[in-house]
This record gives sequence, C-alpha cells and structure tokens, in this order.
Amino acid sequence: MKKTIILLVAICYSFEFQAQTQIKSDKIEWWTNAKFGMFIHWGLYSQTAGYWNGHQAKGSEHFMIHEQIPLKEYAKIATEFNPIHFDAEKWVLIAKNAGQKYIVITAKHHDGFAMYDSPSNNYNIKRTTPFAKDPMKELVDACHKHGIKFGFYYSLGRDWEDPDVPTNYPKKGGRSNLVDFPNEDAKVFNTYFERKVKPQIKELLTQYGTIDIMWFDTPELISAAESQELLSIINTLQPNCVVNSRIGNGLGDYKVLEQKIGNGIQTTPWESCITMSKNWGHIQYDSIYKTPELLTRKLLEVVSKGGNLLLNNGPTRLGEITTAAAERLAIMGKWMSKNSDVIYGSNVWKIDSELLEKSPDLKAKSANESDNLMKDAVNDATSKIIFPEVRFLSKDKNLIAFVSSYSGKKVFIKHLATGSFKPITKVTVIGSDTIPKWKQTAEGLVISMPAFEIPEIPIVGFKIL
Repeated sequence: MKKTIILLVAICYSFEFQAQTQIKSDKIEWWTNAKFGMFIHWGLYSQTAGYWNGHQAKGSEHFMIHEQIPLKEYAKIATEFNPIHFDAEKWVLIAKNAGQKYIVITAKHHDGFAMYDSPSNNYNIKRTTPFAKDPMKELVDACHKHGIKFGFYYSLGRDWEDPDVPTNYPKKGGRSNLVDFPNEDAKVFNTYFERKVKPQIKELLTQYGTIDIMWFDTPELISAAESQELLSIINTLQPNCVVNSRIGNGLGDYKVLEQKIGNGIQTTPWESCITMSKNWGHIQYDSIYKTPELLTRKLLEVVSKGGNLLLNNGPTRLGEITTAAAERLAIMGKWMSKNSDVIYGSNVWKIDSELLEKSPDLKAKSANESDNLMKDAVNDATSKIIFPEVRFLSKDKNLIAFVSSYSGKKVFIKHLATGSFKPITKVTVIGSDTIPKWKQTAEGLVISMPAFEIPEIPIVGFKIL
C-alpha cells in the first residue's frame, strides 16, 4: 500500500511538472519567435543629458550615485522634466517599422523615480513633474493598437530613493545611496520589498491591461523566498507574462547578457541587450553610434546563436527618439522588410557562422572606443570589427545563409560542400526576384553574389533547400 501511494505521488508530481513545463514553453513561444525588440532607457537622467552643475557628469545615467548627489537635490530635476514632444504612437511605429516585435521600457530605474503613475509612491512622473501625465499608459495602448508586445523594466535591487536598499557590487554598499542613508548595516531589504517593490509590481501588472514581459535588473540582495514570492505575484496577475532571469535566484524564463554576446549556440532562451550608442540613457555628447551594418550583424549573430536582441535607445528630455537612433532603425527596417520572414521563428543550425577570410582579431578595440571603466554605465563589450562572414539559421526545411560584409563576386561556403551537407536542389535570394548562379562541389557551395539591395547594410540572405 505504501509503495502504491509513493508511486501515485510520483506520477502526480510528474504530471504537474510536465504541465508546468508546457505552460512555460507555451508562454515564451512568442518571445523566442520574435527575435528583435526595442529597449528604452528614459527617466530623470534624460533631462540633464549627461551633465551636472555645468560639467560632464560621472556615471552617465547613473550620475546620482557617482556624483554623490543628495536625493533632495537630485529630485529637483523632476521640476524641470516636461517631455512635451512625447508621442507614444510615433515611438511604437519606429519600432514596428524597424522590425522589432516588442518594447521594454524603464518603469523605475536605479534612481527610484517611477516613470508612471504609482499610487503607492509619490516619487513619480505624474505627481512631481510639469508633465503631470502617465506616459506608460499611452505607450502600452499604442503597443496594443499596433500589435507590439510590451514589457516593463524594473530596477529590483538598487533604489536610491528608498532607505532600505543595501547593495553588494562591486563591494558592500558599492551601489547604495550612502549620501542620504549611510548606515548600510541598518538597511533591511525586505522592508523595501514590502513597502515599494510589491506594491509597484502589482500596479504595473494591473493598471495597463496585458503586460507581456517583466524585465528586472540588478537583483543584488533579494532572497530566494522574495524572488519566488515576486514570481508568484506575476503569475497570479499576468499568467502569460514572460520574466527574465534577473528576478534572481535562478528563476525566470530566459537569461540576459548585457552589452555582450555569448560564444557559440545556446539551447536555452536568452537575450542580449545592447546599446545603439555608448550609453543607455540619452547623453547629449554621445555621438558614437553603431552603423546600421554593425547593428544588423549583431542581430544576426545573436539570432544565429539562439537568442533575441533587445536593442536600446535613450529618448531625450523632450520625449523624442534621437535622430541618430531613428535613422538607423529606419535603415534596418528596410533591410528587415526583405529578410525578416526567415528571421522570425527561425532556429539555430548545427553551427552559427563561417568566416570568409582570415580570422580577424575580434578582441581588438575600434579606434574611438574607450577603456569602458565605468562598468555600470559605458560598458559596451561587443566587438566593433567588421569582417566577411556567413551567419546560419534554419527555418522550416530550409537552411538560411546570410553573407555579411563581403565584397567578392562569388562566395564560397565550405560547410555546404557535398561531403558534409545534403545535395542542394535550390538556392534563392531572400527578399528578391534574383535567381543566383550556384554550384555545390566537394569543396563547398559557390554562389554568384547579387548586388546589395540596401547599400548601408551589405548583407544578403540565401534560402537553401
């Protein structure tokens, strides 16, 4: 009898586990198919645009902590913050036309200021700024209108407005507000968790209709029990909401790589968040933007390794996506309009890439790249080197090969030789009526290169059957 009971419990547990796994798999399916999203860093730091008291501020959008500014003084920025040019629909259409399938925006960053109407905490855009409106409501509505998934970013383990938030990076108190709250040992994270985190997460999940992603940052000293409680709140209020791994303690639906791309193919869901320029928030003197070619290469690299790209831009104090960002996204959108069908919903192949020339020094820095010493501000560790390569994907029964940054008249793909790949019956140019000349040999697949339809992005895709 005892053995029977144990067996029944095991069977029930097995069914419950399988059901939970299926729910998780179904919930994240849209996300794994989407591949490309827009990250938006927007807050009080956008008002100062990288300056403080007439000088370039240390720490970029994190300057409150790096400049050791008292909360009362920093909060005065809110009295000037009035993004009168904010147009939610324009933002969403810029993302949609670029081929981005979801948007994630900072609801509350490390400075503790809420960019939405937070009934539980007066330190927010509606109650303390001349703008006196909730821009998140307009943005969520615009996303729902245009079929774009929506997510909130929430700084979990850093909050410089609350007195009970200890940190441990890069050392004890290293990212805490020690100006206003110097006694690190007196801080009780759970007090902050109960007083601010839980009420605000509930607000974000109940005030705006469907929320597709909760994107947490800096879990820091959150306990396993608190991470689990937070996840339970999300699953109760928004059962289909996808959660990133920075909820902490091994939980979440996908992991995050910040300002870097992993080596090789990864088989579990992951996302790389990368800046278009050097900084997350808008910095007026930041003029070093990645080119459309480089940005598209990053997208293909991430997708070919099984991930999603969350590409960041920082709108201005007036609520505008910068011209530099908008122009690059528009060019990427032209390229995506011809190639996105084979990117969305694609899978990895047996390898992610093949070099077309001698291997470059991928660790080398570009001439205008800094040493990136500010590890939680300017910390872009992605390569800026442009070199000829092929990026591989698979979709349906086709192999997809994107030839990038290549100037030759014929491309020679060694991994598609007759000895290592099935006999090829058809090769077509993606997004074009061009039928290329091709030949599969024992040394590789040779394809005559067509002209690049988007000159700023010299990348052409081939569908191979």
